[in-house]
Amino acid sequence: MDRTKAGTVLEVSVRRLDAQVPLPSYAHPGDAGCDLVTTEDVDVAPGERVVLGTGLAIALPEGYAAFVHPRSGLAARHGVGLVNSPGTIDAGYRGEIRLVVVNHDLREVLRLRRMDRVAQLVVQRVEHVVWRETEGELPGSVRGSAGHGSTGGFQADGGADASATAADEREVKRVPTP
Repeated sequence: MDRTKAGTVLEVSVRRLDAQVPLPSYAHPGDAGCDLVTTEDVDVAPGERVVLGTGLAIALPEGYAAFVHPRSGLAARHGVGLVNSPGTIDAGYRGEIRLVVVNHDLREVLRLRRMDRVAQLVVQRVEHVVWRETEGELPGSVRGSAGHGSTGGFQADGGADASATAADEREVKRVPTP
């Protein structure tokens, strides 16, 4: 690891599977995610998903993982998402980083071209745990078992969803898709 003004910098080995692909890079100082490009030209119809190559393979050190996130601008302007977001790249994986891209736009075809920036890669330290099964109840907490929607609706005052209960959580929620 190198030291910089900002702290410790982790060195990660990377292999270009396509000589023209740029190495992952940060757009701005202090950014968490490095841009990843696609190596393919593709038109993605509304609702369609495709798997795209990035032309890169990496070797993360033990104790680290990389997480592939969508780019917020593509999501906001074009409805682009990553199906398994964030995609997890384990330290032992040595294959090409591939992206499962979906076009959530209801009307427009998404046109991606070779070398378009389509995702971000965030590298993080990860902990391994030992699971210890416990008999009976888990230790209490303020939140308890309240899950989805338990802190209220999206409105500042909590909105109409503020009364979610644990019983509501046990029901299967069907979300309509277009």
